Amino acid sequence: MLRRRRPDGLPGVSGVARLDRRTKNLTKRLKSGDVAVIDHVDLDRVSAEALVSAGVVAVVNVADSISGRYPNLGPEILAVAGIPLVDGVGPEVFARVGEGDLVRVDEGRVYSGETEVAHGTQQTLESINAAMDDARAGLSVQLEAFAANTMEFLRRERDLLLDGVGVPDIRTELDGRHALIVVRGYTYKEDLNALKHYIHEYKPVLIGVDGGADALVEAGYKPAIIVGDMDSVSDATLRSGAELVVHAYRDGHAPGADRLERLGLDAVIFPATGTSEDVAMLLADSKHADLIVAVGSHAALVEFLDKGRAGMASTFLTRLRIGGKLIDAKGVSRLYRSRVSTWQVLLVLLVGITAFLVALAATPAGQIWLNVAQDRLQGFVFFVQRLFT
Repeated sequence: MLRRRRPDGLPGVSGVARLDRRTKNLTKRLKSGDVAVIDHVDLDRVSAEALVSAGVVAVVNVADSISGRYPNLGPEILAVAGIPLVDGVGPEVFARVGEGDLVRVDEGRVYSGETEVAHGTQQTLESINAAMDDARAGLSVQLEAFAANTMEFLRRERDLLLDGVGVPDIRTELDGRHALIVVRGYTYKEDLNALKHYIHEYKPVLIGVDGGADALVEAGYKPAIIVGDMDSVSDATLRSGAELVVHAYRDGHAPGADRLERLGLDAVIFPATGTSEDVAMLLADSKHADLIVAVGSHAALVEFLDKGRAGMASTFLTRLRIGGKLIDAKGVSRLYRSRVSTWQVLLVLLVGITAFLVALAATPAGQIWLNVAQDRLQGFVFFVQRLFT
């Protein structure tokens, strides 16, 4: 692997250290050129894409970015982007490196000034591919665990999944309308951009799941409903006037309600096991939305496993519960076409021009104008003919 060399002659890359044990919290305050110090076992695709978008020059992970439990997608994204990833440096780095310190990363070692403060394994595309092959070999174990989690979730949430018991009343009308649910997940920006004509024409009810509400605002839309535990959505978006549905634990405890109370905002509580993504889908389905379009959510088995948590079993069952009413954004963008096609626009334009010429020819002034236009056209044709004779 080629070693980069900084302007001061020292190898590696350097930047301001930003530290957080929760990657999704860290990505909110990262700036281009920072070194991200995280504690994230099995780095997933969404987190890796957020790190790349933030413009970090290196990622230092306390834990193993690839544990081998399943083929997670995040490390390869960093490698392809050319961002050094150092794994397994140990929790001591949080004590040895402070927020805002200037650090240098070179071949698995982290320096503050001339002092080495941590070292680990620097991943390469080759080492990541080898680890992915090993993880795929043991995938059957993860599938068994996933199936067990699915059955456990079904046992606990049978009434909610089968009969909609426990879904709260909301003031936003969904009956007979389309619902667009935005999760700040896989390719959410590209999906929202691809759906702009659909959103303009069908005017679906816009539902943001936590940070997905900010994604809607960033894209120029106003969410009608915000669902989640409210830990990754901005205060400004929460105050935008959207109806707020707080995802609570099954016992009714809702940590997100405390934040809304401090902001002076009212909310509806929805106790349920599983993810906020599931809660939003079940809410839209129970309130009789005609169609549910999902942006940034999980669609494939690898994506379910990529989150690496038991709660993803609920997402699998939720999709079975909703059935054909649920469509992924990519499917909509591929199938959707504006109701007014290009040939229809051209036909209307041609009819309009014809009607104008007929009306013009019916007036004395219009006849004179048409005669002049005919003479000019004949003169132009004669001129062209002379060019070629």
